[in-house]
Amino acid sequence: MARAAGYAEEDLREHAAGLLQAVGGIPRPGSRVLVKPNLLSADNEGLVCTHPLVVRAVCLVLLDAGCGVTVADSPGFGTASRVARKIGLETALADLDLTVTTLARPTPVTTSFGARVGVSRDALEQDCILNLPRLKAHKQMRISGSVKNLFGTVVGMRKPLLHHLHGDKGVRFESVLLEVADHLPPTTSLLDGIVSMHVTGPICGEPCATEFLAASVSPVALDTAVYSMLGLAAGDVPLWNEALRRHLPGSDAADLTYPLASPNEFDLSMFQAPADLKPQTFNPLRLAHGACRRVLARIG
Repeated sequence: MARAAGYAEEDLREHAAGLLQAVGGIPRPGSRVLVKPNLLSADNEGLVCTHPLVVRAVCLVLLDAGCGVTVADSPGFGTASRVARKIGLETALADLDLTVTTLARPTPVTTSFGARVGVSRDALEQDCILNLPRLKAHKQMRISGSVKNLFGTVVGMRKPLLHHLHGDKGVRFESVLLEVADHLPPTTSLLDGIVSMHVTGPICGEPCATEFLAASVSPVALDTAVYSMLGLAAGDVPLWNEALRRHLPGSDAADLTYPLASPNEFDLSMFQAPADLKPQTFNPLRLAHGACRRVLARIG
């Protein structure tokens, strides 16, 4: 972890390089790397998404390391390039000769309980993934972090359909999130916690200056560290509870080590997580409404 008080470009590049080096997350030269920011929506003045200058800083570190970089996501509404243009990410990457694309080519992967999930082959065929979540409150999961951001490798409308089919049915939806992450190439996560979204989310929350960046080669471990920093217990966070039930490496906060700053150096008491969670299930009306929004966003 590293303290980061703002989005100054040179500071971000130094932080990104230091964090990735500390956790062994800089790929070998020649590696094909998917940089996967959160590009859920351009709403809420860009607070929904990973900050463009964090994405730029990580891309610079990877390009300096001789990697081939692809920047892509599968947004909730519209295309990744449209969201990138609206939040300033297109401009931030322009001089690096990088464009933002939408993850496509769904390839079925099967969960432990038999669900078929359409994960993008654009992600599956990479040598590794650099996962760039933004710390956000989430009205269904309480917190959205590294594991939840990897759900964005599921293509398009398949994400809300999975909510509809598996939400609020035991731990099936949490299982989908954890097992999608397991099917992906080796992943390093660098979380944007400089200005987080709290109170509610994943779209309509409020800014909160939490002023840190954090990285790990385990998305589960990074999330566990953040949950602990926020003063949450496993019972508060469905995804953490399921990771612990499965005894996943990184799910026990007592097992984590910190090569740079430790969590007790940060005060995140100002961050407000949702007190009550909403249902994970999307009903048919919400699915239809979401489908219409996606069509309009693509042509708008």
